Amino acid sequence: MASEQQRHAIKNAEVLMVGAGGIGCELLKTLALSGFGNIHIIDMDTIEVSNLNRQFLFRKSHVGQSKAKVAQEAVLRFRPHINITAYHANVKDPDFNVEFFKQFSVVLNGLDNLDARRHVNRLCLAAEVPLVESGTTGFLGQVTVHVKSKTECYECQPKPTPKTYPVCTITSTPSKFVHCIVWAKDLLFAKLFGDKNLENDLYVRSNDASSSSENVEDVFERREGDDLEKYGRRIYDHVFGHNIEAALAKEETWKNGNKPKPIYSRDVLPDNLVQQNGNLNKNSTVDDPLSLSAMTSLGLRNPQDVWSLVENTKIFLESLKLFLGKREKEIGSLIFDKDDQLAVEFVTAAANIRATSFGIPMHSLFEAKGIAGNIVHAVATTNAIIAGLIVIEATKVLQNNVQKYRMTYCLEHPSRKMLLMPVEPFEPNKSCFVCSEAPLSLEVNTFRTKLRDFVEKIVKAKLGMNLPLIMIGSALLYEVGDDLEEDMVRNYEANLEKVLAELPSPVTSGTRLAVEDLQQELSCDISIKHREEFDEEKEPDGMLLSGWTQAPQVEKDNENGHGESTSVVSDLMPLESKDNGEIEIIPSGTKRKHTQISSESSSTSCGTHSNGGEPKLEVIDDEDEVVILDNWNAENSKKKKVL
Repeated sequence: MASEQQRHAIKNAEVLMVGAGGIGCELLKTLALSGFGNIHIIDMDTIEVSNLNRQFLFRKSHVGQSKAKVAQEAVLRFRPHINITAYHANVKDPDFNVEFFKQFSVVLNGLDNLDARRHVNRLCLAAEVPLVESGTTGFLGQVTVHVKSKTECYECQPKPTPKTYPVCTITSTPSKFVHCIVWAKDLLFAKLFGDKNLENDLYVRSNDASSSSENVEDVFERREGDDLEKYGRRIYDHVFGHNIEAALAKEETWKNGNKPKPIYSRDVLPDNLVQQNGNLNKNSTVDDPLSLSAMTSLGLRNPQDVWSLVENTKIFLESLKLFLGKREKEIGSLIFDKDDQLAVEFVTAAANIRATSFGIPMHSLFEAKGIAGNIVHAVATTNAIIAGLIVIEATKVLQNNVQKYRMTYCLEHPSRKMLLMPVEPFEPNKSCFVCSEAPLSLEVNTFRTKLRDFVEKIVKAKLGMNLPLIMIGSALLYEVGDDLEEDMVRNYEANLEKVLAELPSPVTSGTRLAVEDLQQELSCDISIKHREEFDEEKEPDGMLLSGWTQAPQVEKDNENGHGESTSVVSDLMPLESKDNGEIEIIPSGTKRKHTQISSESSSTSCGTHSNGGEPKLEVIDDEDEVVILDNWNAENSKKKKVL
């Protein structure tokens, strides 16, 4: 039962919720039922069909509408007396500045991406507003409290980079089913149905003189008079047959590995079976193009069945025919969508055929969709538990009950008969450039690196600034903003193309750059150190930033494939993963210092892909289907028990 003090704190609180998805729906409902009377919600997304199985405030009729506004309307129906303000907008918009944040008693995050989380963290620090962070993935989840000067901020510990795969692995030497999915989705699907002007490494033309003469021209271009079946078989034979043969010609590649096997359509599906391959008429009455289905045409019903090579071949050809025959107007502008049934069928079939060629086990459509959409199938109960914990911590924050703040982790399996693991928040990290303003240093070749590289790869990508301002002393090198005069914009654009040492105020070894983001009210100093050479494999950016830490990529294999595309952050979970597989627990109420963490995390071994300076294909987390679970990786996190 809430005390009078708690009820008063709750009733008068101004609360900002960021995110109205899986956690957000549960959180808004719990806030309303707990007596909170003034709630603001920010969410830029619209409702999708795939949200409906767990985001209970939404119905099928709401698909395409604003999440924030529909959530507001749904809650006001059973709590009409409270004030809910909804913003269908991006939290990074200029309107949501530090002054906007200052009006709130506490900010509650239910976000799904690292960039937005960092942005909210910085605004909360600048506005001196407490932040309650959260995340879930499957059965796992956590809630953490961040209060300026009293606890660590959200960025005091390293966070993960988006998972990427080197293009050479995707196009030449796949070893996992996820590699085949990325190839089918980001290369083949994009080439056939996306922007025709985009180049990709799909071996559109073969340079092998011994290859079929058919490869002299672009086989992806549909010729006049080609029927759909013939065109589909030509594509099939090119990507699964000719390209594999071309790859086999590079014998050095297969010296220590299994050689792939070329697959041609005639060997799998003889020409005399062409007429048996599907029936477009079964889809003729479908109004929604996203509901078109090659499975329906072929009489395949169970998405959890693993199709045979023959079935995958039929699905491949049938889905291609349906795209070209029923959705021709969309060709050239399509982007893969996990809610597009036909797109998922095409990608599943293409990935399975490629997997067969490389000796990789095939997967069902259900599993392939999970990988292609980066889906960790959400557990509504976990979201509900996390939402309840957020409200508990928010209530403590509103009462300024610092001694009772807890970081609480939701576990998949009981440890010492506990499924919820609370620990005291960590102290601020004195080396954190965000909340402790620790200086940074950058090793860079000042005679080769352009200012544009520094802005894009360091200031934006690593430091997470949106509207950066860069200065040497009083000299302004670069600035972003809507209120800039045209001549200033031209000067800054010109500066971007100059190498650092040739800027109007040269950046050389020993230079100290001041970098600031006015929107975030964040500033930091970066000391420049000139360095001639960089290891292309270990330092592909050609720059090395010190004083800023980023967790290595973590690959977590999962038998059902879903774990392949899940981003998970390591190094802060208060569980000890011992070599024998048992879990040690850091006692509740124990506070740990960052000096201890940093020495331990530096030796953490995580799987990464290194392939020189190659371009990489990203697998990006999709909202609410998979949410970054910060501070959790029981397999890789090795820490000493605190006594």
